[in-house]
Amino acid sequence: MTLTAYSPDPELLRTTFSHFPTGVVALAAEVDGEQVGMVASSFTVGVSMDPPMVLFSVQNGSTTWPDLRAAGRIGISVLAETHGSACRQLSSRNKQSRFDNLDIETSTAGAIFVHGSPVWLECVVRSEVPAGDHHVVLLEVLSLRTDPLVDPLVYHDSGFRQLHKAA
Repeated sequence: MTLTAYSPDPELLRTTFSHFPTGVVALAAEVDGEQVGMVASSFTVGVSMDPPMVLFSVQNGSTTWPDLRAAGRIGISVLAETHGSACRQLSSRNKQSRFDNLDIETSTAGAIFVHGSPVWLECVVRSEVPAGDHHVVLLEVLSLRTDPLVDPLVYHDSGFRQLHKAA
């Protein structure tokens, strides 16, 4: 096997990273009366069990994260295999239409969740760590909900995929 030495080719790196399957989450909250949301495929669970922590990374140039960071509580919805179009909508550049016609629920603390998701987590930001052209954001889980009958959306090879369960 021959390895290719890394060179600053973002397309080669993006293609290489796309071969790692990952779940996709929506992070959303109501901030100053406005619905703010974004999508992340860099989400990781089980960072800590005591206290319960999860993390994701966000591009330094994100124009959504500074607004979402200001929320008291952030809702994380693990998107379901039926949420492909919702994922594209929530990640669109048009911030004003990200929540149009989506079936959502807002907690009393302002966290926003997407209905039909296998997992909901209500979180608070605990820290951010610079990581190159991104920041790693550590969130503490305050409340949660699961639906084991719903399968997650999987992002792999630059497209949305479904899990194939063994018979």
